[in-house]
Amino acid sequence: MPTILVVDDEPNIVDVLEIVLQDEGMEVLKSSSGREALTLLQENDVDLVISDIKMPDFSGVELLREAKQLLPDSIFIMMTAFASTETAIEALQHGAYDYITKPFKMEDLRSIVRRALEKKQSQKQCAQTPACEIEALQGQKLFQALQRSHVVGRSPKMVEVYKTIGTVAMGDSTILITGESGTGKELVARAIHEASHRKDKPFVSINCGAFPETLLESELFGYLKGAFTGAATNKKGLFEAADGGSIFLDEIADMTPAMQVKLLRVLQERRLRPLGGTTEVPVNVRVIAATNQDLQSCIQQGSFREDLFYRIAVINIHLPALRDRAEDIRLLADFFLRQYSDRAGKSIDGISSEALHCLESYSWPGNVRQLENTIERAVALETAQEIQLERLPEMIRSRSGEMSSDLFTLPEGPFDLENFLGQIESSLIHQALNQTDGNQAQAAQKLNLTKGSLRHRLSSLQIKH
Repeated sequence: MPTILVVDDEPNIVDVLEIVLQDEGMEVLKSSSGREALTLLQENDVDLVISDIKMPDFSGVELLREAKQLLPDSIFIMMTAFASTETAIEALQHGAYDYITKPFKMEDLRSIVRRALEKKQSQKQCAQTPACEIEALQGQKLFQALQRSHVVGRSPKMVEVYKTIGTVAMGDSTILITGESGTGKELVARAIHEASHRKDKPFVSINCGAFPETLLESELFGYLKGAFTGAATNKKGLFEAADGGSIFLDEIADMTPAMQVKLLRVLQERRLRPLGGTTEVPVNVRVIAATNQDLQSCIQQGSFREDLFYRIAVINIHLPALRDRAEDIRLLADFFLRQYSDRAGKSIDGISSEALHCLESYSWPGNVRQLENTIERAVALETAQEIQLERLPEMIRSRSGEMSSDLFTLPEGPFDLENFLGQIESSLIHQALNQTDGNQAQAAQKLNLTKGSLRHRLSSLQIKH
């Protein structure tokens, strides 16, 4: 019977987790403080620790760090409502197995616990092997890579991106990064490279949409002297230049069909033939591709090869638009403010509340790149110690007001709010059930509810379906 130590300063959470884990056939030890938990770890044979990160006396990260010194093989799952590069990713740096963001679904926790216990079992079989040593360092490499690559964010969607990077960085699988322009696809590609075993080798990048077909081919695969007019010497392509490292192919959807065939062959054979050459050259690179287009739609339209898609999309990482992670705007704005203030030699300490509200209310069609340009411009114009509202572009000031306008107009006289909200909720539930042919599990997923929560709402709203 596995023994689980649950650590949280909120008794209700500890009690609920005790019931859930005992139902799974596990023995549960409980603690309300990090220091007490450390003592329990020393006195008991514990298979797994589930700990909150934010605790008043002794944080979960401090507990993790101390426990790893005493018990290097201990496995931690961290719980946090404050996921960020400074908390959840820091936990990875110190060797946490995984983390989950509050509020979470119990099924998600059960799944993580099962995987962690499987890892515990495998640890006993390969405790001191080089492979295990590499895995122990992976969290630290990831944290350092994110810092160097300036990947910033604390929203749940970005935490999922961090988790994926941590999972795939040490492998060699081809990766496809998708997302709108300006979301930071190249930064993520660099973070993957920096966290991998290839980090000491080159990272090269190219925008596939910036070159005509013939020039793109010579840039990627190189050419021999005399291959075309003006080819006075041999030149290595970017694939050869990146040997042992990683190559980032940005805007891969802009490749012509003929160029896609040539790239597919290189990915399949791991060999290339320079322009004008008769012999093939072996290449050892990790390919990371990116696009802001929907490749599935491109395949249907015939502009992108389906076989190439499956070759590059072995692993897919989707970067959310900035408007879908508004909680990251303040963090990003502060990051860019420090960066450009230092470059300009200015002592600008912060952003005024009015300017910050404006930034957080804007939709950011240009995403992080547009926010960065906005802060750079504001720093250049600002003469005070805080960025003032007037330093932001007029377009952002005006459109942020539109974004924050009231969704509904409150009518004159008495208004039945409960009835109004009930009608909206009932309508959305009906739509979800109709779109899923009455499948309650799928409807609940569509509404981001648990199945039990959906059933409760169906009962309370007297919805029959």
